[in-house]
Amino acid sequence: MEKIQEAVRLDHRHMLNLRDLDITEIHRILKRAAEFKAGAKAQFPGKVVANLFFEPSTRTHQSFLMAEKRLGMEELNLIPEISSLQKGESLYDTVKTFEAIGADAVVIRAKEDRYYEELVGRISIPVLNGGDGSGDHPTQSLLDLLTIQEEFGRFKDLKILIVGDIRHSRVAATNVEVMRRLGMTVCLSAPEEFKRSGVGYCSLDGVLQGMDIVMLLRVQHERHENAFDQDSVAYNRQFGLNRDRVATMQKHAIIMHPAPFNRGWEITSDVVECSRSRIFKQMENGVYVRMAVLERALR
Repeated sequence: MEKIQEAVRLDHRHMLNLRDLDITEIHRILKRAAEFKAGAKAQFPGKVVANLFFEPSTRTHQSFLMAEKRLGMEELNLIPEISSLQKGESLYDTVKTFEAIGADAVVIRAKEDRYYEELVGRISIPVLNGGDGSGDHPTQSLLDLLTIQEEFGRFKDLKILIVGDIRHSRVAATNVEVMRRLGMTVCLSAPEEFKRSGVGYCSLDGVLQGMDIVMLLRVQHERHENAFDQDSVAYNRQFGLNRDRVATMQKHAIIMHPAPFNRGWEITSDVVECSRSRIFKQMENGVYVRMAVLERALR
């Protein structure tokens, strides 16, 4: 752990998790993302970014591609199913290959927590974490923060309720840590089998009316060792957001979700695009945040 932190300190171009960044740096990235959204331009002709996604992704992968295009970068995209990974090649050797053929940075999503520990300090190009297992998702958290900042103009003293599959959510893990550092009150609610140890929980209906933000998390069926035996109707009744619950929220409160969402499970279809929802704004903001992160890595 200390070796990783030291390597990141010496090469600040990496974006592995937000714990490695101080509050000033986080605000700097958000400011630059907002500038890009307002029309600021930057071009990096000749720079090549390799996108290595070992888990399915729509929003993160495609918004990185869009960010790369808007910055005038070229992209390489690994297709794991037809790569030498099928021959037993390691992640390290795969990344070294992209480094050797001229990639200037690499964006990686992998199913292993902290996969980047075998890379940092051993390769000379920046690593941008597109999500590691149930560990961290720094650019998702940054786009969440940008969306909140646009809505409220601040973080301090805001109250957010994060509901759902806390145990398996890298989004929750990253957001809880950074939001508390930014002065937000973070409440968590989850079924017993979705809780992480060492974290306090509250009743959804007991705190909902006092929240400024409600963030739903997807039930990650693919990460469950045992089948989750509750159906969508029962889950939504206990831990989901529906029109009845939305009606009890404060007038200024907003709804967020990192997506993809399971309609009818953690959120009903009529709530996904209701006036309080900022879900698609989060997706839009993902492009600008990833532009800022790529610029930071390659400027």
